[in-house]
Amino acid sequence: MAHFKEISPNAPMGEKLLNWVDNRFPASKLYKEHLSEYYAPKNFNFWYFFGSLAMLVLVIQIVTGIFLVMHYKPEASMAFASVEYIMRDVPWGWLIRYMHSTGASAFFVVVYMHMFRGLIYGSYRQPRELVWIFGCTIFLCLMAEAFMGYLLPWGQMSYWGAQVIVNLFSAVPFIGPDLALLIRGDFVVGDATLNRFFSFHVIAVPLVLVGLVAAHIIALHEVGSNNPDGVEIKANKDANGIPLDGIPFHPYYTVHDIYGVGVFLMVFCSIIFFAPELGGYFLEYNNFIPADPLKTPAHIAPVWYFTPFYSMLRAITSEMVNVLILIVLGSAAWVALKTHLSTVLKTVAVLAAGIVCAMMFSIDAKFWGVVVMGGAVVILFFLPWLDHCEVKSIRYKPEWHKIMYGIFVINFVVLAYLGVQPPSAIGERVSQVGTLFYFGFFLLMPWWSKMGQTKAVPERVVFQAH
Repeated sequence: MAHFKEISPNAPMGEKLLNWVDNRFPASKLYKEHLSEYYAPKNFNFWYFFGSLAMLVLVIQIVTGIFLVMHYKPEASMAFASVEYIMRDVPWGWLIRYMHSTGASAFFVVVYMHMFRGLIYGSYRQPRELVWIFGCTIFLCLMAEAFMGYLLPWGQMSYWGAQVIVNLFSAVPFIGPDLALLIRGDFVVGDATLNRFFSFHVIAVPLVLVGLVAAHIIALHEVGSNNPDGVEIKANKDANGIPLDGIPFHPYYTVHDIYGVGVFLMVFCSIIFFAPELGGYFLEYNNFIPADPLKTPAHIAPVWYFTPFYSMLRAITSEMVNVLILIVLGSAAWVALKTHLSTVLKTVAVLAAGIVCAMMFSIDAKFWGVVVMGGAVVILFFLPWLDHCEVKSIRYKPEWHKIMYGIFVINFVVLAYLGVQPPSAIGERVSQVGTLFYFGFFLLMPWWSKMGQTKAVPERVVFQAH
């Protein structure tokens, strides 16, 4: 028989109830491990709001999504009309729909900020590699969730955006046409596609997303949170084993996060009530027109949060492939001539480069555009092993590293802007340079991250009360 914890018969009813639960489920244990006795660094700053805000937006999306599904019809002939019904006839339906559409963009805003914080403070470094990998997988699932959800209103941009993206899969050698057919469920984007995307958007991907978020938090709380100094607070503990530079997450950071939530909700509500389309970026004007397979919009572009990657896709033309072939050949020559690898490894590298170049030359540029677009996300997974700098935080890296990160952000924003613009000769050139910089930033990081003189990292966190 299981050993039950006894409690005084004269204890208050609430305490008795909690004890009854604790004997059957570790409620108090979980509360202590993840809140009241989870010690977080005391020098969290503005950048540490975005993790909790991402959790908040996830809850908003799930709750509003449940109410939208109650009235939505996942059928090509009725989908657009059902969204209009929600907007016009369902009590408070317009609010639920705008909360969900604004929440989609808000999710990517806070996730991009959350990932950038991890980038500048080295939150992907040992021992938090798995935390970062879970986070990147969440980002990948979030992109899939957003893409599938974008089709559901069945407007012009929904339909034609899905048509363009799904058709990209047909560029995959050998299996491309069959793969595109499998995703669509038909020879064109239609009722079968809508049903597939609805199923994944409402059931499959959210389940995976919630599981990954739980894994992300559990992994984080196992190794402890990073901080702006990149100092491990577990290295300095008092006689009771409590980190000297740590404070309990609850109540200190729960109150801290409530402040961030309050500011976020003011901005969020302002957009919902006064500018839900936000100039056509959050809700595109063409998407208020029912999907028409016979009328292609003048300019098809994805939603703003996909546009940096869409720019990279469009940047890969036949001449850009030739540039990439030269880069691969140049890299192989550098490995053969300048490195101290064995002759066997050098030969393997040169042969591999030759095979890659032959493939790049023989396969259509459209396929390599898809590879580059996917690779732009996949490369993030390898960041823990690409950064070879002696210190974690940007605070103690050489000053020119800050310039590098600044250029990276500007480059990402420029790519995002070009992705919503119609194709142009100048835009194509800029996006090609931007794509090369994006990949160069990561692929050359093992080299440039070691350059320069780092500053001395303090043994304990540097904290100044606000």
